[in-house]
Amino acid sequence: MRSTSILAAPLFSAAVIFVTATGVAEANTGKQCGGASWYALHSKTASGEMMNPNAMTAAHRSLPFGTKVRVTHKRSGRSTVVRVNDRGPFIKGRIVDLSKAAAGRLGLIQAGHGEVCLEVMP
Repeated sequence: MRSTSILAAPLFSAAVIFVTATGVAEANTGKQCGGASWYALHSKTASGEMMNPNAMTAAHRSLPFGTKVRVTHKRSGRSTVVRVNDRGPFIKGRIVDLSKAAAGRLGLIQAGHGEVCLEVMP
């Protein structure tokens, strides 16, 4: 007797769900808050692009490459829009790694890290 397997493709909804560093999901808001840091390498990103410290880009663990995200620094209130082109960060409590240019716009260069909120752009 032959057995047959059926593979079911996952269904995706329009809702955006983030799992934050504390493990709390924020459904349908498209927002996530937590730690941010910056990096300026000269190597390929996970998307295959060369890392450009002067571009407005970021690394996120799960958002699709090409997703545009508004990043707001909680302390200063400054914000900027970045495009996800890499994976990371790999440090507990951090939700995004920013390019040097993006970190500069937010005022994070000197400290190296800070608290931010992310909002996926339509």
